[in-house]
Amino acid sequence: MTQDEGLRTVVGRGSRRVAQVCAAAVTALLITSCGAADDPKAAAASSASSAPASASPAASPKASSAPVGPGEVRIGGEVDKPYTITLADLRKLPQVEASVEFISAKGDQKHTYRGVPLHEVLKAAQPRFDQSKKNGQLRGVVAATGGGDYRAVFAWAELDPGFARSQILLAVSEDGTAFEDAAGPRLVVPQDTRGGRYVSDLNQLWVGTVDPVVDGAH
Repeated sequence: MTQDEGLRTVVGRGSRRVAQVCAAAVTALLITSCGAADDPKAAAASSASSAPASASPAASPKASSAPVGPGEVRIGGEVDKPYTITLADLRKLPQVEASVEFISAKGDQKHTYRGVPLHEVLKAAQPRFDQSKKNGQLRGVVAATGGGDYRAVFAWAELDPGFARSQILLAVSEDGTAFEDAAGPRLVVPQDTRGGRYVSDLNQLWVGTVDPVVDGAH
């Protein structure tokens, strides 16, 4: 399959090849941004002076609250390889297209978006799902934060093509018009009938599991 064919792939009808190429490209981008060390402990042990300027800090309460630059999206939480991605980074990855309709505060919306499957971007951060549990990834959740502390939550199964028919996108353009770099990508959720989870000015994606909340509940 050629790259041009991959660019024409419509969400829900895309081939497995697009996902494979996208995953490889995201992984290569992650290595460039965060260093080539496969061992997270080794990467954390390296000196700050040797780390690229775009490398994200190790996941910690202090690091997770650190501000990000305009248009940057921090990917962290319960992951082995947290990193930061930008619109410029996303544009280098294989794109898919989604034509969507939803209801917003401005009325009925109908748009065509292009972007990168959210699953591929998050998978590159290596979420720490408990594989000793049956379908351990189904305990996973993703919190997306946008401008003005706007936040929406997704179940991992909603974005995993192994379970979901539709792919959530990190969109880089709307109706052929590219988003401005300072604004960052926009989440596009084709399966939603309302636009509440179409998070704009996206700046953080947090991956975790419900286990600490559920198991600690009274």
